[in-house]
Amino acid sequence: MWPASNWENNRTAGIVAVSLLQFTGFIFVRQKQGITLSGKIQAIRGMHDILPEDTPRWQHLEALTRSLLDTYGYQEIRLPIVEKTELFQRSIGELTDIVAKEMYSFEDRNGDSLTLRPEGTAGCVRAGLEHGLFHNQVRKLWYMGPMFRHERPQKGRQRQFHQIGVEAFGLPGPDIDAEMILMCARLWQRLGLANLRLEINSLGTPESRAAYRKVLVDYFSAHQDQLDKDSLTRLENNPLRILDSKNPDMRPLIDDAPEFSGYIDNESVEHFQSLCEYLDRQQLNYVINSRLVRGLDYYGRTVFEWITDDLGAQGTVCAGGRYDGLVEHFAGQPTPAIGFAMGLERLIGLMESSTNRLPDSDPHAYLIIAGDEFRAAGLALAESLREQLPWLRLVTHLGGGSLKNQFKKADKSGARLALVLGADEAASQEVSIKSLRDQAEQERIGQNSLAVHLAARLQAV
Repeated sequence: MWPASNWENNRTAGIVAVSLLQFTGFIFVRQKQGITLSGKIQAIRGMHDILPEDTPRWQHLEALTRSLLDTYGYQEIRLPIVEKTELFQRSIGELTDIVAKEMYSFEDRNGDSLTLRPEGTAGCVRAGLEHGLFHNQVRKLWYMGPMFRHERPQKGRQRQFHQIGVEAFGLPGPDIDAEMILMCARLWQRLGLANLRLEINSLGTPESRAAYRKVLVDYFSAHQDQLDKDSLTRLENNPLRILDSKNPDMRPLIDDAPEFSGYIDNESVEHFQSLCEYLDRQQLNYVINSRLVRGLDYYGRTVFEWITDDLGAQGTVCAGGRYDGLVEHFAGQPTPAIGFAMGLERLIGLMESSTNRLPDSDPHAYLIIAGDEFRAAGLALAESLREQLPWLRLVTHLGGGSLKNQFKKADKSGARLALVLGADEAASQEVSIKSLRDQAEQERIGQNSLAVHLAARLQAV
């Protein structure tokens, strides 16, 4: 430890020491007599590590989704995690819960207000306008990554959560609405997920929503004594959001509110009826939920949610809708658009209870090197096998150890086969092969024919 008087002289050494101690899992605080132990470093509340035993399920979900989107003609776009705060204020709406309560915003060294993205659509629209992606053409895009909202952490709702977002620009008809919904249904099928309920609605045009807004204001104003705090705020700013309230005490009042059907425009009705016909043609079940409004200001016409009852309160696993005015709102040309986002944590939760098995990710083989003097030969053999069999999942035992200990690690790895290279094998240019999952007899194979033997043995399983 350094006395306080020598702190500046030892600043460089102190930084190195603190960095090393931080790396080992502790933080230290400077006091009068130097640095003292403060406690273990832990993840921020609501922001979780995804550990190696969990990542195969994530990789399976991501790979299946990527493959499906590719077959439908969607291209990946990779967006920044940080955007200007104004982007979300203008797109999502300054009075929404996300902007008013949940965003992680900060001022950078230049005095600019920046925000960790709470959702992906706004950034996708910004990127499309900035790089001219929407100019007289249809664009079908998707992205994946973390989003951030300062909410009370609970199962299925974290402060850093992950989404796959899908957006289509330049298509005004209900056919793209139907394709997106059917694409979701196909993904659930491939993932082996059941008990997902599709709810759909139409929010009409801005003009029809404005007419309905007046009716809602009159209705809820007459019942202000029954409104909770959030609903009183929404009454002044966006009364449609009251219909989206999750407060069960509000449900009877909301159920008695005037229906939107008497105020929606004819063109939106035709659009919605066509969407329903497309879904009916594919025999896809759905529920028309006239109270479904979604939480973001930019939605209009088609909105939809995929909901499960298997995850408790956080039952929406995928949601989206049309936002035909958003590109124009950011000074672009009028561009019809629709999109949706899937919550990966919630889908992973459903996959954990699914009976579908994940693709095997255990090693095919574990190479045991019986003797330090054969380590170089073992590494060379492993690289030769990887060159000949690019698909082979091969773990090479490194760091030495007894033969018994290496076999224990081979078994624990989940590998199907143990490949053994010792003195006898090295002398005869062979490898011993022992099955770790059945009673098959051990055999020896020449190193030159090992790749062919493994290919036939492993790919036949």
